[in-house]
Amino acid sequence: MYTVIGTARSRAFRVLWMLEELGQPYEHDPAPPRSDAVRAVNPAGKIPVLRVDGGTITDSTAILTYLADRHGALTAPPGTVARAQQDGVLHMVLDELDACLWMAARHSFVLPEDQRVPAVKDSLKREFAASLARLSARLEDGPYLMGAELTVPDIVAVHCGGWAQRAGFPVEDARFAAYLDRGHARPAHARAAER
Repeated sequence: MYTVIGTARSRAFRVLWMLEELGQPYEHDPAPPRSDAVRAVNPAGKIPVLRVDGGTITDSTAILTYLADRHGALTAPPGTVARAQQDGVLHMVLDELDACLWMAARHSFVLPEDQRVPAVKDSLKREFAASLARLSARLEDGPYLMGAELTVPDIVAVHCGGWAQRAGFPVEDARFAAYLDRGHARPAHARAAER
């Protein structure tokens, strides 16, 4: 049995969605970041945390990769060129989309007010839009980033797309918008969103 720790309106949603896609049973503790419950399993106070087999795994991407490998689903096999290509796309999504969104969040509400630079968000939105256009080009080969099947990078990219929309970032690329609609329409995504 897995236990996912972290509010669903965070990167923990990625883990909830992945477990729903895998059809694996789990418990969900919606503890907020930096709470005592979270610090008890991750001294940094960050979420999500996955409890499994008496241990803990932190970082949403590490958790997704672990689950995909453990269950042999939503991923190319480890050690293959296809997996290296998949990991390259995953890191692009993290470096270019997730990083822009996180930096904007830091300058909106995470950092102390006297350390925020609100003007940086305009630059981040431009970077995000350029990265989104490059990522969207990958969708020419299939409905998902790696082709016909949903994989780990899709879970992160769709999550980032929804985060971007909520944060007021432009998601004007029609192909990417249709991709987001496909991701949001998946039954497993809907089940995770109910949490």
